[in-house]
Amino acid sequence: MKNILIIGTVDTKSDEINFMRKCIKNLDCNPILMDVSVLGEPSIDVDYSKHKVAKYAGMTNEEITNLGNENDAMIASAKGAKILTLELCQKNHIDGVIALGGTMGTDLALDVFSDLPLGFPKCLLSTVSGSPLIEPARLPSDIITMLWAGGLYGLNSICKSSLSQACGAIVGSVSSTYKDDNPKPIVAITSLGTSALRYIITLLPELEKRGFEAAVFHTTGMGGSAMESLIRQGRISAVMDFSLVEVSNYFFESEVNAGKKRLEIAGELSVPQIVAPGGLTVVDAKTWSSPPKGFEKREFRPHNRLVTCAALEPEERKKAATIIGNKLMKAKGPTAFIMPHGGFDDWDREGEWAFDRKAIDAFYLEIKSILKKPVEFHEIKQNINDPEFTNLALMIFDKWVNEGLINNK
Repeated sequence: MKNILIIGTVDTKSDEINFMRKCIKNLDCNPILMDVSVLGEPSIDVDYSKHKVAKYAGMTNEEITNLGNENDAMIASAKGAKILTLELCQKNHIDGVIALGGTMGTDLALDVFSDLPLGFPKCLLSTVSGSPLIEPARLPSDIITMLWAGGLYGLNSICKSSLSQACGAIVGSVSSTYKDDNPKPIVAITSLGTSALRYIITLLPELEKRGFEAAVFHTTGMGGSAMESLIRQGRISAVMDFSLVEVSNYFFESEVNAGKKRLEIAGELSVPQIVAPGGLTVVDAKTWSSPPKGFEKREFRPHNRLVTCAALEPEERKKAATIIGNKLMKAKGPTAFIMPHGGFDDWDREGEWAFDRKAIDAFYLEIKSILKKPVEFHEIKQNINDPEFTNLALMIFDKWVNEGLINNK
């Protein structure tokens, strides 16, 4: 029987949590309750009390209460709940976790979920799900979220529907978790869609021939975050980071980014990385929202009704080169950079809408001035989507495998 952890403030939401417990039992799973209340006492039995949570935070519940304000108390409870949940996960005492709450419970749950492994089932039932109050960077890449409509206080037919569906989602998730009995070493590749970056079509079968599994991450914010989460977990043998638009988007204050640390994690953890400037022809924005500051007068081209983009000017590509070069020079592991003088994507070919020879040259001169040994610097005359690029990338990869720099087992 699968064990599912339910996290909530049982003092104020005992009816809802008890309803969830029954739903999970009815689906042939075992519910385990963690109370993250601070002030009140639960009216139902729990498996992990607020006192146990406080102990894992290195405090007593009384000390948490005496912090004097609800935000500090929530942060302390979140610390204890996070450590306890991770321990339960690591000891295989739980198979998945579901949390519910308003803004306080949501804030706590996001802290608890932050260190859980990618692929470990996690579900958030929140009154602010999908709200701009939630910082995208705090959302795990594999989280299930559901709006808790009509459920701030008390049971009713509307919130019962949300609660039961969320329980069904987490039960279904823990029941269908995939485990590979014969895992291959994984190479992480970043890319945009094949209308812009097509190297993945060649790279995937070539890496498979070499006994590796390729995992492609879509660089629209969550993709880069997911990849770097897996790098932290030690699940990635090498990185082909060929789409860096999330890095420049962060600098230009676009919301389509993967945070300040993007392009630093592989280097910090000595994971071999081959890097190229795919996608650094544009800045991204939400089609349905305002453009980033400083780009208000720029012409944007909608990719679809979700994302739109505008071409970067020479000085902007130069700034992107500065950021990328400085990040790569901090790398502790094998690092190579490939400069495609023929353009950074299919929009950046001569005659296409984003092509700018001065911008390509400005990027090149800047990054060439920054990258020094031990970072390898390679150049091709062609575009990043041309065969010469993938041939060179694979040549570097094969060389590192032969030198024992990339784990192939």
